[in-house]
This record gives sequence, structure tokens and C-alpha cells, in this order.
Amino acid sequence: METAPEQSADTLIKKCTDPRKLNVYSLVLSAAGITHRIQYISHEHIEIYVTGRSVEKALYELASYDQENKNWPPPHSVDTFSPTFLAMSPLVVGCLACIFGLSGEWRPDSNLFAKGAGDSTAILHNLEIYRLVTPLTLHADLVHLMSNCILGGFLLHCFFLVTGNGIGLCAMLLTAALANMINVAVHGPGHLFVGFSTAVFAVIGMLCTMNFTKKSRRFNLQFFMPVMSGLALLAFLGSSGERTDLGAHLFGLLCGLVSGNIVNFSWFYSLRSSIFVQSLLSVLAFAFVLGCWLLALYG
Repeated sequence: METAPEQSADTLIKKCTDPRKLNVYSLVLSAAGITHRIQYISHEHIEIYVTGRSVEKALYELASYDQENKNWPPPHSVDTFSPTFLAMSPLVVGCLACIFGLSGEWRPDSNLFAKGAGDSTAILHNLEIYRLVTPLTLHADLVHLMSNCILGGFLLHCFFLVTGNGIGLCAMLLTAALANMINVAVHGPGHLFVGFSTAVFAVIGMLCTMNFTKKSRRFNLQFFMPVMSGLALLAFLGSSGERTDLGAHLFGLLCGLVSGNIVNFSWFYSLRSSIFVQSLLSVLAFAFVLGCWLLALYG
């Protein structure tokens, strides 16, 4: 900042109430080579003076700066979306618990497991495609049910807060079914599987990608953060245990990382706010699962 003698800097060109704004204006004038004087009337009343021959240039420089920096920095956008029905996650968890109450633990003589469990042989040879969905609702034992309900319930709630209930349910079901299909293709005939954990890891993958997409669209090291986060959770939660299906967890996570890009589609945010669309998709998601079970039991 340059200071001119008081008698030569006698034209007031700007009044400021913010000392930070004053410093910026002073830098603008100094960069333009304009001699100026600052007078502090009070803490919230500061005046800038320039010599008479520099008034026109000083006003032009300050006006140009204000115009170029208008609406900058942009206001921080806050996503205020919230689904109308906030209990969808407990509803899904409750349905899983009710089905476990009917099926019990995995037994060879159980009709529900015989007709609804994932069976790669039946899927590949008999085209019983519904077995990609029905196993998501069955659990081998109480421990697997509780782990999926506790972790899955929390993750689903966070997921539905981003996508809404209908879009979230459909995305979860389709992604988990795709992951099961890839797992079946990799294992080949003779592979049996049940459990909601494939859907849980699909949700983990989608949440990772959605979080990355909302923060940055640049291709840098942040691109790998969703993958590393998901793989860490996979190693911690889904790669050990006597009845753990590592393939289902891994493919659920990977498919979720891809499916999470639904937030990039132009229709996502408009449809997300539609109560009719969300309600319709929610009904269709539950009807889809019910239809798969009807095919399994009576088809």
C-alpha cells in the first residue's frame, strides 16, 4: 500500500465497513499504480482517498474488480433433499427379520431355502433367474442376519437420504442382482449362496461413488478414494467367516461403485424430488421381490 501526502489525496472514492474488503481494494489500487490514502474513521467506517488526477482511473479499477468478482465465491450449495417416508430402512430390515422367522436357519429340508436360495446350477442350466433376487432375503443363521440388519440398516438409511426410497430400492436390487449374476458366472455350477450382504456391499459401493462425485469431478487421486474405502470395508467386514461368500461381497462392491454414477444422470435430481415417482418405484421394488418369490414357490 502506498501513502500519499494528505493534502494531495483529497478525493473520497470509497467507503468500507469490512477491513478485509479494504485490503483488497488497496491491493487493486496499488497494482494499478494509483497512489491512495486510507483514513480510519472508526473500526467499521474506513475511507479511501486518491489524488484528483487519479480519481477516474481509481473508480474504473475498483468498478472493474467488483464486476469481475460479482457473485464470487459462489454460495456453498447444501443438499436439503429428504425422502417423505424416513422409515424405509427399518421397514426393509423388518421384512428380512420376518422372513428369517419363517425360514429359520439354513436346513436341507427347508422349503424356502430349497426353492429360494441362490443355486448357480439352477440359474445357469434352468434359467431360474429369480434366484438372483430371492437369496437376498434369506440368511443362513442368526449371526449373519443380525450383522446385515445392523450394518445394512444404517447404510440403507444414509443411502435413501441421498437417492430417495424408490430410486434407492430399485438401484440396490438391480445392482445386487447383477453382482449375484457375475458371481454365479465366475463360480460356475454347484455354488449355493444366500444373504443380504451382497446388497449391503452394493450400497457401500454406491455411497462411495456418490460421495466422490458430489465433491469433485476431476480425475485425480480422489478417484481412487471410493475404491480404497470400499475395499477396506470389504477386508474388514466381508472376507472372513465360515459361510462368507467373498465373491458376492466383492462383486457387490464393484457393481455398486459403477451404479453409484446414477447421480450423474440428468434425470436423477428431478425424479428424486417427485413423490409420485419415488412411491411408484418403491411399490415396484417390493412387488418385484414378491414376484420373484411367487415364481420360486409356485412357478
